[in-house]
Amino acid sequence: MGDNRRMSESLSITTGGMLFDMDGVLVSSIGSVNRCWRRWAAHYDVPNADTYEVPHGRRAIDIVKELRPDIDPIEGLNYIEDMELQDRGDLIVLPGVKALLESLPPERWAIVTSATRRLLLGRLQAAGLPIPSRIISADMVENGKPHPEPYQRGAALLGLKPQDCIVVEDAPSGVGSGIAAGSRVLGVLGTHTADDLQHADWIVRSLEDVTATTSGTALTLHLSSARITSAPEPASAHL
Repeated sequence: MGDNRRMSESLSITTGGMLFDMDGVLVSSIGSVNRCWRRWAAHYDVPNADTYEVPHGRRAIDIVKELRPDIDPIEGLNYIEDMELQDRGDLIVLPGVKALLESLPPERWAIVTSATRRLLLGRLQAAGLPIPSRIISADMVENGKPHPEPYQRGAALLGLKPQDCIVVEDAPSGVGSGIAAGSRVLGVLGTHTADDLQHADWIVRSLEDVTATTSGTALTLHLSSARITSAPEPASAHL
């Protein structure tokens, strides 16, 4: 990751709001995603369908267009989405997620996902997680991650500028989207390695390493065992 990586026993960061990716950050449906995309690839005669590796963190509609530009993209999207909604037996809530979300004021966080709204709601309901009133889904933006639009839109939902939000991501495309929007980014390990997430400002093993406190308008995140990948910012982060 370069010479600027270091470890911290504890770190506190002040922010205006939080923008969470969903899959790989709040829930894991990696088994379903891989199975369904390989079935999709076989159905649409994609070469080497049985070993196809889906690029996590990207919108399904963009993957459909890339793999089969000759088909109706909405038909292809509906086919993969229907499969994923039915195949969710191994969906799990990731460690630390429920406690963290319950500790956050509802007006201070949003979900910004590459899933469609239909798939997002299905997964959150299956996981038993709260459904926030502030959501940016794949079908609400013109440009998916790593374009900055998703996180720019997410910050606007909170009434904040992107630089006043912390993006929480597990995939390089999402990290890139957050950075391009102007936000600081907290990477979460799971679907990708620390090297894959090297452009995030901080990296934690899971959201079990993150707690939040509020005081007035201040929202403070407390990270344990965080990897710091950029120079500390004295005005907003302190050891």
